Amino acid sequence: MTEQLRMMAVHAHPDDESSKGAATMAKYVSEGVDVLVVTCTGGERGSILNPKLQGDPYIEEHIHEVRKKEMDEAREILGVKQEWLGFVDSGLPEGDPLPPLPEGCFALQDVEEAAEPLVRLIREFKPQVITTYDENGGYPHPDHIMTHKITMVAFEAAGDASKYPDAGEPWQPLKLYYNQGFNRPRTTALHEALLERGMESPYGEWLERWKEFERRERTLTTFVPCADFFEIRDKALIAHATQIDPDGGWFRVPMDIQKEVWPTEEYELAKSLVGTSLPEDDLFAGIRNN
Repeated sequence: MTEQLRMMAVHAHPDDESSKGAATMAKYVSEGVDVLVVTCTGGERGSILNPKLQGDPYIEEHIHEVRKKEMDEAREILGVKQEWLGFVDSGLPEGDPLPPLPEGCFALQDVEEAAEPLVRLIREFKPQVITTYDENGGYPHPDHIMTHKITMVAFEAAGDASKYPDAGEPWQPLKLYYNQGFNRPRTTALHEALLERGMESPYGEWLERWKEFERRERTLTTFVPCADFFEIRDKALIAHATQIDPDGGWFRVPMDIQKEVWPTEEYELAKSLVGTSLPEDDLFAGIRNN
């Protein structure tokens, strides 16, 4: 294939793009791939997770504008393009029983209708590869699950001229991946590497909680080498200052250990219209030079 390679990463909230697959995107940008991040919601109902910024009345009152500026900064750091779908954050309901979701939020939209703006973007941008979340949302946030649902519909519909006829000329993406960067093998490897070096691991409780989950282990099909871009990933993540404490758990594993022990980001190939052999080390395997 001699035409431009293009990748679309569909995420629920601003900051998701920097915590899931950011080093992969930065790597591909460095190779000349055109990368577009699609952000489904504005993150309006997200909590201020950075303790250093909690209680700031301006941020609390203008969280939507603040998170948009954070997204702008992260986009520049990663070198990607970015589009908003314009849906309203559903928030993460807590309690037993769970409270109802807010009226009009993203997770309560009709899936077929909510997929249309994504179909339009796919037809405009023409990606060969799309990444998103699995059916569990990566974790069961209602917006992540809804992001999965509309992406699956849009992947199938974008190339069908009979679907969404007012959303542009048909374009069929060739591969669809689920982000699986938070996987047990990676977490275990980093945990054991820290303990072997006599260091404290932030993953002990994670691994204990994992044992309580009754979810099946995901199939990791694709390991993208991108250790040279871990610093860019972290810089983009820190740009989302309301969500990320630079002194927090995200950054407790020394960079040299990360690069030595687990120098890849992982994906699960969910759909492919081209031939490829597993495992892969490239999201464009089967597409390049075809």
